[in-house]
Amino acid sequence: GKKKQGDPFMKKEWYDIKAPTMFSTRQCGKTLVTRTSGTKIASEALKGRVLELNLADLNNDEDQSYKKIKLCIEEIQGR
Repeated sequence: GKKKQGDPFMKKEWYDIKAPTMFSTRQCGKTLVTRTSGTKIASEALKGRVLELNLADLNNDEDQSYKKIKLCIEEIQGR
């Protein structure tokens, strides 16, 4: 039989990304992750993700706009 093709985004949920306290802007974005189902846990899929952010956005300082910074997701709290 033909496999039912559903919308892959129906199985996903949004998580807010918070930067470490050293930056003036804590709320720095959102990311999609596939919902927890069976043995695949959503929070485990998030761990280890690397984000590339603009330093000017994190520090509210346009002078740093040419610098990019990479942050790695290490812990998940709620959503």
